[in-house]
Amino acid sequence: MNKLLFFLLLFTVISCSSGQSYTEYASDPINLKQHISQLASAEFGGRKTGEKGQKLAAAYLAKYYSELKLEAPAGHEDYLQHIPVEFFNGRSKDKGENVLAFIKGSKYPEEVLVLSAHYDHLGTKGEDIYFGADDDASGNAALMEIARLFQKAKTEGKQPERSILFLHVCGEEIGLFGSKYYTSHPVFPLKQTVVNLNVDMVGRIDDKHKNNPDYVYLIGSDKLSSELHDLSEKINKETVNLELDYTYNNDNDPNRYYYRSDHYNFAMNNIPVIFYFNGTHEDYHKPTDTEDKINYDALSKRTNLIFYTAWEIANRKERIGVDDKKLK
Repeated sequence: MNKLLFFLLLFTVISCSSGQSYTEYASDPINLKQHISQLASAEFGGRKTGEKGQKLAAAYLAKYYSELKLEAPAGHEDYLQHIPVEFFNGRSKDKGENVLAFIKGSKYPEEVLVLSAHYDHLGTKGEDIYFGADDDASGNAALMEIARLFQKAKTEGKQPERSILFLHVCGEEIGLFGSKYYTSHPVFPLKQTVVNLNVDMVGRIDDKHKNNPDYVYLIGSDKLSSELHDLSEKINKETVNLELDYTYNNDNDPNRYYYRSDHYNFAMNNIPVIFYFNGTHEDYHKPTDTEDKINYDALSKRTNLIFYTAWEIANRKERIGVDDKKLK
């Protein structure tokens, strides 16, 4: 072999093995299906905050992270952040729990990227179980799979440079209480929280996109940080290349989704956010939101996009900045 060619090949191998590459990792639809099937099962009874199904879901999530060998944040060795019943202002019969799991950053451990999803839903009404497969078992499955990919990378010598918190909150359906509790009782200082990526309903295709399922709605990416918005666009184009639909990001959109999911409690604290969303459908907030209607190909692609975006945020040289004119 030509000596110059040999050294070029050697340099390429070293660069790839020591660099923070990420596109070699991808979500597994089988894992996503397994998690949704469990979270949206009759056993979990619709996961209403303060009721048995929500406790079972919290235990399922905590067990998963323990088996995956992610760290539990100090003071939360059971992976739970306990929320007193009084915090819910009479909207829950019992206390609730946020579930937290943590990967420590190798270079900037004090800076934390938060990935969030709410795992509660509407419970039961009479004989009907509100399974909540898309809302939001799909978002929780995505977070769990992203955690697996980051942990796999870590075991292969690619530990993220910034810390990552996987935050599963309860109380969303009754008023964003879980994320409100976390941001008012943060496990990691909010000033050191660089970005929140919030995942709420990412497993279905809405009517607008029936002929083009390779899409996702993005909300909030440019509200506080043009840098985050540009990074998100760039990573999408370089990887999964979904259609990024900003319809619901419009300030005049009557649905006001920017204010209606857990990212908003982070945005209220000047933390840049992206809300990933598939739009509503005929089964939204109905007992018919079941696992069999999830589009796993679409869910897997969206999960990959969130993972790749998180990877870039966690490993870039500078933390994401907040535009001065957008500070609250």
